[in-house]
Amino acid sequence: MPEVIFNGPAGRLEGRFHPAKKRNAPIALVLHLHPQFGGTMNNQIIYQMYYMFAKRGFAVLRFNFRGVGRSQGQFDHGQGELSDAAAALDWVQTVHPDARACWIAGFSFGAWIGMQLLMRRPEVEGFISVAPPANLHDFSFLAPCPSSGLIIHGEQDKVVPQKDVQALVDKLKTQKGIIIDHQEMPGANHFFENHVDGLIDNCAGYLDRRLGLIGEDAM
Repeated sequence: MPEVIFNGPAGRLEGRFHPAKKRNAPIALVLHLHPQFGGTMNNQIIYQMYYMFAKRGFAVLRFNFRGVGRSQGQFDHGQGELSDAAAALDWVQTVHPDARACWIAGFSFGAWIGMQLLMRRPEVEGFISVAPPANLHDFSFLAPCPSSGLIIHGEQDKVVPQKDVQALVDKLKTQKGIIIDHQEMPGANHFFENHVDGLIDNCAGYLDRRLGLIGEDAM
């Protein structure tokens, strides 16, 4: 799990990178929750998703947005953080230029940033959005959403009400050519306290189906 420092638009960014063994392995970028509410790349959900991708042969990067940990810069309400994520993806692609595919995973604020990034990067073929804050941020940029993915949130989420996530899912499901897998975890709150293992199991199961590691009939 080598520590890496790479250049971002507002200065150096701190990350952890797991290189892939195969030159054409897929790459994954994992984005943390809101920097002003304790979000860092060492959040348990981010850490677990990082290893979920690594175990499946991905080259995977998690990093701290500007102003978090040893990353330089200051919080920029999403615009700068989107630029940070783009720079992070650029960095991974320079390390693995032969990558055959790209995935983006994000938690809460990171899910919002990740879904904006996939709109700008046609090479992104899949996403995992955990507790996307559909009531706090504008998701209308997903017009149309270019990639299939998983949207998963907690049934007891008091930060992002279920109806707001459902409205986002319903809108995306009207689009042709993509498939949105929507899962709601019973008993889980916004931070998946006491439910992180179940969350990662669900995300891993979805990823395995998309990668063809288990049959579609297991869905």
